[in-house]
Amino acid sequence: MKRTFGLIGLAVMGENLALNVERNGFPISVYNRSREKTDAFMENRAGGKNIHAAYFIENFVESLETPRQILVMVKAGGPVDAVINQLKPLLSPGDTIIDGGNSLYEDTERRTKDLESMGLTYIGMGVSGGEEGALNGPSLMPGGTKAAYDSIEPIVTKIAAQVDDGPCVTYVGPGGAGHYVKMVHNGIEYGDMQLIAEAYDLLKTVGGLDDAALHEIFKEWNTTEELDSFLVEITADIFKYEDPATHTPLVEMILDAAGQKGTGRWTVVSALELGVSIPTITAAVNARIISSIKEERVAASHELGNPPQAVHLNGNLKGFIDQVRDALYCSKICSYAQGMALLAKASEEFNYDLDLGETARIWKGGCIIRAGFLNKIKKAFDENPKLPNLLMAPEFKQSILDRQSAWRSVVALAAQQGVAVPAFSASLDYFDSYRRDRLPQNLTQAQRDYFGAHTYKRIDQEGVFHTEWAKVQG
Repeated sequence: MKRTFGLIGLAVMGENLALNVERNGFPISVYNRSREKTDAFMENRAGGKNIHAAYFIENFVESLETPRQILVMVKAGGPVDAVINQLKPLLSPGDTIIDGGNSLYEDTERRTKDLESMGLTYIGMGVSGGEEGALNGPSLMPGGTKAAYDSIEPIVTKIAAQVDDGPCVTYVGPGGAGHYVKMVHNGIEYGDMQLIAEAYDLLKTVGGLDDAALHEIFKEWNTTEELDSFLVEITADIFKYEDPATHTPLVEMILDAAGQKGTGRWTVVSALELGVSIPTITAAVNARIISSIKEERVAASHELGNPPQAVHLNGNLKGFIDQVRDALYCSKICSYAQGMALLAKASEEFNYDLDLGETARIWKGGCIIRAGFLNKIKKAFDENPKLPNLLMAPEFKQSILDRQSAWRSVVALAAQQGVAVPAFSASLDYFDSYRRDRLPQNLTQAQRDYFGAHTYKRIDQEGVFHTEWAKVQG
């Protein structure tokens, strides 16, 4: 019997997506380069299910209905190209390859042009939600031709996470649009995670709270309209997990050196190339980088010490906790504002025609950054599709204005205590820069004109000007 859908790559995400597809009524054929991996999957998790295993890629392709639809779940970069090169001579015009990994959007653009010149169709599809999302319903961000999306829509709308206003999948846009949106999603995720880590550091280091108290605080925050989210929810869970070996909270036994797979860095590079300011996301990437030099930091801690004078909370711990909550929410708004501004600029630059309200909607379920306040983001862009920045949406504007005193107090206190809060600070700097009608870059431009004759514009006259600055009057 021919299968409706094919999947290549049986790592955890691939396995779970295969089970998701089968559970939703689509007979599936799977293939993995390693026969042992395929056997283990078929003998265990796939046992008794409508899943066919192929052990040679030729047999895999032959087992599929035409036009074929093949989801590739292998490591980004060279492995994706290798699989595509294996498939190309075996496929027929009209067949579709879907790359569900975290591929760089520029690679997706290249592959799309190559495969469409052969009559094949190609979809770069961001998949978010981790292994649980892949199994039970991820957020899916497919980009490519509209016709290619229409061909896979019956399947992806079934396997995606389901929320109150539909499945968490939509046609994102042409070419590499899907992977670009996933890349920025991951950049926002970096920002979210760093902001939560800074809140934890403040509550623990400045507030003196133990992990039991932190569990209760984050659990309570997750019930609020502002901070209800997957990442806050799992943070609360982490604080109550006891290490069986030491009988202490496991999180405190984990080395403070965070890894990264590249999507955060790609987001920062793209923002620099497009000229979009995303300081919170950049700070989050930098925080992971500096965390990796653990031995150097330990040595520096002995040499550089602490600030000369500690600041005390004067018994107002509850007030401090509330201030950190408000600072976290304000910073989170700025992080999302930066991500959405980057998507808007990329949409214009690459002709993606992104619907930012719909983008926020498909992040409401399944994905890592799913959060209650995405409803507010969707509403903001639905009401004003040309909204220049989330900070200008009435609700978000008022939220920050109401909380900015607490936000400023937290950042100032962190500086006095010597607790690094790069993402909190970057968010506040972003807000303060955005809200000011005049910045000191008039001096920067004067310096550029002085040493490089880069010229400048005046505030009182039209035109472009240059001054011989060394000829100081008088």
